[in-house]
Amino acid sequence: MPQPKHVMALPAPTDRALERTLEPGMKKYFNICREKLGMLPNVLRSYAFRPKKLNNFVNTYNELMLGDSGLTKLEREMIAVVVSSTNHCYYCLVAHGQAVREMSGDPELGEMLAFNYRVAELTPRHRTMLDFAYKLTTVPATMTGADRESLREVGFSNEDIFDIADTVGFYNMSNRVAIALDMMPNPEYHARSRTAVEKPKKKK
Repeated sequence: MPQPKHVMALPAPTDRALERTLEPGMKKYFNICREKLGMLPNVLRSYAFRPKKLNNFVNTYNELMLGDSGLTKLEREMIAVVVSSTNHCYYCLVAHGQAVREMSGDPELGEMLAFNYRVAELTPRHRTMLDFAYKLTTVPATMTGADRESLREVGFSNEDIFDIADTVGFYNMSNRVAIALDMMPNPEYHARSRTAVEKPKKKK
C-alpha cells in the first residue's frame, strides 16, 4: 500500500509558488538539492510555507549535520534515526534511515537502527552514544554527570558531547514538527541504498 500522497497536512508550496517567494540564495540551494538528490526533500518544501523559518532550519541543519565535528556524518545520521525511531517519526525515519544505509553501505544496519538499535552489533562507542540519545529523548530530566562520563569513557571529547546533545535536541524538535504537520517523506527514499556494498577483498 503506498503512503499518502500529500507533502504535509497544510498546503505545501508548489514549484511555481517557490519560484515566486524564495530569495535567490534559497532558490540556488533548492536547485542544488534537486541536482544532488534527484528531488527536493519534502521537509524543505514544507518549511518553505514559512520562509524565515526555512532559513533558520537550513542553517541549523547544515551546521549540525555537515559542519566540523568530532562526530562523523554517519554517527550524526545514526543519532537522527534512533531519536526518530523512539519518537515514531515516519518522515525522519525514512529519510535518515536511507542516509544510514547509504553512508554505511549496510542496509541491515539501517533497518536495525530504525526498528531497535539494541539488536545491532555496535562498537562500545556507538552503543554508548545511542544509549545516551535514547535516554535524552525518553527521560531527559534524569540525565546526570554519569551519562556524560559514559561518553568520555568511550572516547568522546567535551565538544563531541555537546554535539551529541545538540543533535539529539534538534531531531526531537524536528520530529515533533514533522509529526504535527503529518509530513510525508519523498517516495524515492524507500528504494534507495537497499543493496549491500561489497567490501573489496584483501590482497594476499
